[in-house]
Amino acid sequence: MKSFKDHQGLIATLDRANVDTDQIIPKQFLKKITRTGFGEHLFQDWRYLFDGKPDPKFELNQDCFKGATILVARNNFGCGSSREHAVWAIEQYGFRVVIAPNLKRGESIIPGFADIFRSNSLKNGLLTLELQEPEVEEIFHWVSRFKGLQARVELEHQRVTLLLPEEISFHFEIDSAIKHRLIHGLDEIGITLQHVNDITRFEESHDAQMVAFKMKSKGP
Repeated sequence: MKSFKDHQGLIATLDRANVDTDQIIPKQFLKKITRTGFGEHLFQDWRYLFDGKPDPKFELNQDCFKGATILVARNNFGCGSSREHAVWAIEQYGFRVVIAPNLKRGESIIPGFADIFRSNSLKNGLLTLELQEPEVEEIFHWVSRFKGLQARVELEHQRVTLLLPEEISFHFEIDSAIKHRLIHGLDEIGITLQHVNDITRFEESHDAQMVAFKMKSKGP
């Protein structure tokens, strides 16, 4: 898994809540047996009209968002099915970061991301980070005012900075173990390989014990 430390890029906003994985990558594109070629179908039903031409009304088709690598959306992003292809499509399109708000409604909190989507993202090196609702509203505000607005995302310092004439920064929370894994590019396989020597020693010891056990079982 590629590591994530710092990233600076263009911001694109997607002013929609409850974006489900079937909208992110429709089911008819899940037949591939490889992990490539999904980015071109990201938000297929929103990006293209029936005649196959780009829909000029869709946010990501706007010139000011071409080449964006930071996506800012609304709450409950990535809901629906657990398809990992949704994360691959987002990454292969070019996004490195997705930002969404967690909403406080009375005693309830509506998360920025669906749990499985967020888990899949972190296993693939895509940083999904939550900000408070007013902070995300502020990002939407500044993006609408300054076309081509960029942001710097610093995972080590858990900070998002809007690169305005007077920079505006937001702090975000992230589990320390997940942060470590992202910075060092460690998925489950990578974590396991960190202990390969211990695993090898155990396997060798286990094999020797099994041989001794079988010989003992046969008796004199």
